Amino acid sequence: MTRKIVEEAVETLEEAGKKAPKLFGIKTGVEGLDEMFYTTKIEEGKVKKIPLGGIPYLSVVNITGIPDTGKSLMVEQFAVTQASLGYPVIFVTVESPSAFVAASLRERSKAMGIKWEEIENNIVLIDAATYASLREDIQSLLNTISYAAENYNVKSVVIDSVTGLYEAKEMMARSIVRKIFNFLKQKRLTGILVSQKRSGHEVESAEAAGGYAVSHIVDCSIVLSKSTIMSKFLSKMYKLPLGSIIRFIRIDGCRMCGHDTRTHLLEITDTGLVKVGKALNEVIKE
Repeated sequence: MTRKIVEEAVETLEEAGKKAPKLFGIKTGVEGLDEMFYTTKIEEGKVKKIPLGGIPYLSVVNITGIPDTGKSLMVEQFAVTQASLGYPVIFVTVESPSAFVAASLRERSKAMGIKWEEIENNIVLIDAATYASLREDIQSLLNTISYAAENYNVKSVVIDSVTGLYEAKEMMARSIVRKIFNFLKQKRLTGILVSQKRSGHEVESAEAAGGYAVSHIVDCSIVLSKSTIMSKFLSKMYKLPLGSIIRFIRIDGCRMCGHDTRTHLLEITDTGLVKVGKALNEVIKE
């Protein structure tokens, strides 16, 4: 068998650099998260960190974690924030029908102090929860996203959750995630994928949600976890009563820019908003 030489795949760094996207932050609407990403510049011969102000533009981010850690709340805050800034967002709902997601987004916008009228035409829902063909045929889903992106001038895509696209066919998980990743890059769309915890992995690991299929392909993994305070020592350290639930967040890796590598506290407020708190090393010092 004669092997073909793909000349189009060969280019110099200068040629590729001309097509490279500008690095800047896309606001998430999650207090404390945007400051965890940064870029660098050289001043007087020294490297200085500069906050990026959000997730990297045109990155594909995976938010992983076990149930009730704030994954869906985070992407809803992202969608509401971007929509309020005038940037249309596609929200692919795989777990709940679109009407229920709309109700949740309405609550999120009220809690964030953003008028519903300012965002309702800038969030485009794709209901993969109701239409099985979108869940079971990845190309149909990508074609539908492409159609919506072109018709509504979309800048970002949220999929909640990507794990639902390979239920009962996990051997195909890596192939499915790779297709989504390549599609978002080709269409120049910023993407956030939510994935569910796999019980066979450590809770704090990036592989805890979606196995190796997601974290090894995406540009960035944000890992959420939670624990129950069961000792007086932890109760005193976190200033919370015994039996309280405490949540954590960590950026497990981001190949497009620098990031805070520490584990931080994560809070879900009474109004259903997610906020990033202090780093654990700061809590211990105090």
